[in-house]
Amino acid sequence: MKTKMGGTKFPLAFKYAFVYVLIGAAFLFGVELKNQAQVISPGGGRTNSQPSALEAWTFQDNVNWTSDRGYAPVSFTNLNFSYLGDGASLVVNSNVPAWIQYNAIEADGTTNLTVDIGSITFWFAPNWASTNQGGSGPGEWGRLIEVGGYSPDSSYGLWSIYVDDVGQNIYFSAQTNDLSSNLTTYVSAPISWTTNYWHYIALTYSTTNTDLYLDGILATSGPPITVYPGPEVLTNGLFMGSDSNGVLQAQGMFNNVYTYGVPVDSDTIQEWFYREFGYYIMNPWNAQFMANITGIASTPSYGTNFDVITGALTPIGSVTAITSTNVWMTNVTATVTGKTMALKFTVQGGVDGAPYDVFANSVLDFSSSTNRAWTWMGQSYHGNIYTLTNLPNSACFLILGTPQDSDYDGLTDAYERLVSKTNPYLADTTGDGVSDSDKFLSGSNLLIATPGWKMDYDNDGLPDQYESTVNLNPTVAEQPPSLPSYSSNPIQ
Repeated sequence: MKTKMGGTKFPLAFKYAFVYVLIGAAFLFGVELKNQAQVISPGGGRTNSQPSALEAWTFQDNVNWTSDRGYAPVSFTNLNFSYLGDGASLVVNSNVPAWIQYNAIEADGTTNLTVDIGSITFWFAPNWASTNQGGSGPGEWGRLIEVGGYSPDSSYGLWSIYVDDVGQNIYFSAQTNDLSSNLTTYVSAPISWTTNYWHYIALTYSTTNTDLYLDGILATSGPPITVYPGPEVLTNGLFMGSDSNGVLQAQGMFNNVYTYGVPVDSDTIQEWFYREFGYYIMNPWNAQFMANITGIASTPSYGTNFDVITGALTPIGSVTAITSTNVWMTNVTATVTGKTMALKFTVQGGVDGAPYDVFANSVLDFSSSTNRAWTWMGQSYHGNIYTLTNLPNSACFLILGTPQDSDYDGLTDAYERLVSKTNPYLADTTGDGVSDSDKFLSGSNLLIATPGWKMDYDNDGLPDQYESTVNLNPTVAEQPPSLPSYSSNPIQ
């Protein structure tokens, strides 16, 4: 039996903004774009030490839409295929009913999805923009992944990840058939999405908690999952991109849907996002959408060099600047001298006066590993020509970063993602009372907490470590020349 949800409204959530803008230029240097199916295989984790997938759908088969294990869908209609994303995407966006239905449990007993404990990860790009991005949203409460269907009296069963009709919130809700008329929304988070921009969504759920991740970052946590559909609902399978009637469509594209029988930990989810995001950035089909600048909100980042790659960004000339919502490198030339290489390129697009950080690495890595951190090479401005010298002639990857600084700590999101590996949404990643940028300026390790900054023996509002640094006595209340009076609050 199919249950139509119609225009049912679900509750709104707290405001959450996620902005991650990095402009990839690595494909300019002949990097081969790899299909994700060659990198990740179902039945095994994305590395040997990570959890094994129950099932995967990378949509390489766009005729029969079989899963990566070779299981055919139960039914499908009015679907499309796109080369956007990683090069093979399912599109559910039609003005007539459209759906694709897979078994939750196959006839041979193979489990494709668990609803009481596990994880699901996937990439999604809307064919719409959120109303807070000037768009109109999907126009209906679009289903991303759904089992069962909503019923006002909770007489059936529901397990659903979905967005609201204006594209400003994402939810995970469930029902069982207890006739309580209740809908349990475990997690919800605001979103602000633009057309055809790919986002990584991960949901983990268990008897202890529920976590929703957006683009590798924990967006929100909820209570343990206690309400979910029963076995009779699971026999109707799971739907991707719509409800079971094909009416409430996500109106977007799907890549690399993976399910797991265990909750995947946050570090692994972040690692998967970093690793896979590079392929989406480098796919030229995505360039006009993934390179959009969503805003400039702060000061330029500070820079440093890790021993990954060396070279200095040097301006050598200028041309007429091009203003655009995109920013890119153009007119790239490489000169090899001995064992090193020099690059010359022009930065175009963007807006006047905005600095765009240039990062380099000899490996294409977006993990949280500090051993593979990128190097900040300097700041560029559109319309200028630059050179980078002393680069390895074997491999070189460059990325442009915008001045976006979500946590206002003075370090751009791009710098925190690529170089310092700190949290771009927390000004104080370690929670020790010292901002990430203050640690950087003092030469401290940004990833190590320094509890001394929270201690104030003489209660003068000045942390003991600060007083020792500026030659004040931490045991006697004092007033530094730069402060007009004592403060009862520690310096942040």
